[in-house]
Amino acid sequence: MFSRAFQITTTALRTVSSKPSVIGTIRLMSTQYEHILSSRPNPSVALITLNRPKALNALSTPLFLELNKALFDADADQAIGAIVLTGSDKAFAAGADIKEMKDKEFSDVYKNNFLANWGELSRLRKPVIAAVSGYALGGGCELALMCDIILASPTAKFGQPEINLGVIPGGGGSQRLVHAIGKSRAMELVLTGRMVSAQEADQWGMISRVSENVVEEAIKMATEISSKGQLAVQAGKEVVNAGYELTLAEGLRFERRTFHGLFATKDQKEGMAAFAEKRKAEFTHS
Repeated sequence: MFSRAFQITTTALRTVSSKPSVIGTIRLMSTQYEHILSSRPNPSVALITLNRPKALNALSTPLFLELNKALFDADADQAIGAIVLTGSDKAFAAGADIKEMKDKEFSDVYKNNFLANWGELSRLRKPVIAAVSGYALGGGCELALMCDIILASPTAKFGQPEINLGVIPGGGGSQRLVHAIGKSRAMELVLTGRMVSAQEADQWGMISRVSENVVEEAIKMATEISSKGQLAVQAGKEVVNAGYELTLAEGLRFERRTFHGLFATKDQKEGMAAFAEKRKAEFTHS
């Protein structure tokens, strides 16, 4: 949740983390945002880039308001099948904005449910892929963990350093880490505040994989997902997420019922007919 950004140099930052070959394919969708960039690498993929380079993409309330709007706009867009979330080469997000919260009092944060809107991302129906380069600390780590898939560049560093500021994670880090890497490792990160490399995170199963061209890889994966039937993709996301919270018996029952429900869709008929006829399926998302 919180940042050690004051210890990290802010020189030589880039606005976006993608390689030149990726930048050349991106069409800007809107200029209405101050703290993020929203673009379309292709018609079926939304790319959202955190854009506070001088603050190492520190997560402030204004940034999250813009981020949530862009995410839900993409989620509602019928042409979009998947979303990629990224930052800069230097920092995915180095933590929460300490200047914003350092003088807050208990009555304020409790009464106004401070950070509650950070969890809005988990309500999205469409899959979100985090493309992480550089620092993903505190809130940045929590933001990545909220995403459905995490891809990391070799430079990525993850951590929950809130303990160094006299507090604990407040944006879901302690809870999601337990699910992602187990109690012992989650406890280690929360209580020591140490950072882990992309390679270590990969070994722990915290991320999907390490990629040299992480934004390109994320866009490629999002494009592949977008080529599938959206109803099946959304159902797949729903049942996997349910596996975190249900018992095995309940999860199996939920998966089976959801599987049964897809037989009421046109995409199921088209997908199976295309397989039998040895042709490419033409999904209509219906």
